[in-house]
Amino acid sequence: MSQDLLSQIYNAFDPFEPLPAGDPAYVDCAEVRGDTNILVDLGNKLLRSDRMVCQLYAGHRGGGKSTELLRLKDHLEKKGCVVVYFAADEDDIDPEDAQYTDILLSCTRHLLEELKNADPAPILGWLGDRWQDLKELALTKISFEKLSVEAQISEFAKLTASIRAIPSERQKIRELVNPHTITLLKALNEFIDDAKRKLPKGKTHLVAIADNLDRIVPIPQEHGRTNHDEIFLDRAQQLQGLNCHIIYTIPISMVYSSRAADLRDIYGDPQVLPMIMVQTPDGKTDEAGIAKIIEIITKRINRTDLNLVPDIFASLEGLQRICLMSGGNVRNLILLVRSSIVYIDTLPITDKAIQRSINQARDTYRHIIEPEEWELLAKVAQYKQIDNDEDYRKLLFNRSVLQYIYFDPDGELQPWYDVHPLIKSIQQFKDAFQSMVTQIQQINQSNLSPDKIHIYGNNEQLYVNIQNIKHPLLSTDAELIKVMDEAEKLYAQKIDEENYLEASQIARDIHEMYERVAESLKMKQDSDEYSDAIQWSSYWKIRQQTNARRIRSN
Repeated sequence: MSQDLLSQIYNAFDPFEPLPAGDPAYVDCAEVRGDTNILVDLGNKLLRSDRMVCQLYAGHRGGGKSTELLRLKDHLEKKGCVVVYFAADEDDIDPEDAQYTDILLSCTRHLLEELKNADPAPILGWLGDRWQDLKELALTKISFEKLSVEAQISEFAKLTASIRAIPSERQKIRELVNPHTITLLKALNEFIDDAKRKLPKGKTHLVAIADNLDRIVPIPQEHGRTNHDEIFLDRAQQLQGLNCHIIYTIPISMVYSSRAADLRDIYGDPQVLPMIMVQTPDGKTDEAGIAKIIEIITKRINRTDLNLVPDIFASLEGLQRICLMSGGNVRNLILLVRSSIVYIDTLPITDKAIQRSINQARDTYRHIIEPEEWELLAKVAQYKQIDNDEDYRKLLFNRSVLQYIYFDPDGELQPWYDVHPLIKSIQQFKDAFQSMVTQIQQINQSNLSPDKIHIYGNNEQLYVNIQNIKHPLLSTDAELIKVMDEAEKLYAQKIDEENYLEASQIARDIHEMYERVAESLKMKQDSDEYSDAIQWSSYWKIRQQTNARRIRSN
């Protein structure tokens, strides 16, 4: 086989370039993605609404959202829309440090540059009013009034680019712009209204699509909040405030956070693009999903004169392995194939090259997982669900945990979750999973009552640990600290859910644990350990009684 062919196939698997609309390499994967169809789910909503639609679109990074949004852009344009699509992270925002102001400036910049028939005076007037302050930041020394309109628009683009490219100036620019975001939004809407009056013949709608906002990294803030809350909830009114239809991509972890109900109340149901199902929840290969993955590979190669096996891949087993290890994530698939080609000098792609590619990708996941997260991953692998917890949302965001959707026998869509296949062969994961299996066996042998299984959910071992503590423990004892940290976390979760009955029962279990410890210390009533046990017993007794009162008052 020629080196030209090898290079051609290598470049056909570009992991960072979404497919343009109508590309022959596109594969419709709706049937293995819960029947999702962006042209119906989002397209019809925008085309049929008399009011401005603000829609959120989520999914794992690398799952194919950008390709789907480009298809939607093409579809809407054919239906009479003018569509301004932009990838916000390419020129305007830094995903590692993003705020609402950055997004507003990015939207303004791209609408200003794309809608050339509209009068830019409102926006340029807003910029002119802030020019002196910007000059003092040394972003420019040019007199704004002396610039042509084209040059003034170019200066606005430089302003947004500075937010991304110059970290030292980023916060200074935000501090200048933040007090004036309302007036900027007003100026932008005046510009949009003029653009809508001047739409080309046959065009009836204006749509903006802000892509790649799902890459914004969550930054913890006070009271368990993140910058995601500040952007998509606190600033929701402004995000919805544009006088045109707009679609924002959003981190999938936000859609499954404790604020999901708030998102739904504000924006309606976010549309989610799940992974391609390559396995079923019970661990069997999903033949339809694998067939779609193979079709993606076949269309990318685009050589009808060659057989996929053995001309391109040395073995069917190697081809199927690379499909399974992708987890149904299109970018992971493309990266695995491309990396495999690096390890060969001539076709076909050998099983050894595929394994080297898999090992390289697996090492990436090994390094991003924190020591305390292996146990969480083991629980996901066992139960195929995630808790409404920031730790699990982090695993969703970094794609250690993937979301899938299938139709159950009653025709209902059922989401489920699994650990990325690349992770399952890492020794730390295998150790954590085996430990959990051992704990489950101990629980089964302990004859844990059904009501306790219901209360403790995936944390049954916590109940067993609470029951096992019957002897004196110092407050610094690692075993006790771990048990109490887990108990506090579960108790707080029940309170947040306003499930006061189960919170009361957890409090009673912990109260009884400290009573047992105090009982074992009766002969040492002058000791600090006995005093601590009595105080903690009383504390959890009060919590139990408080929740009992809450139940009665409801």
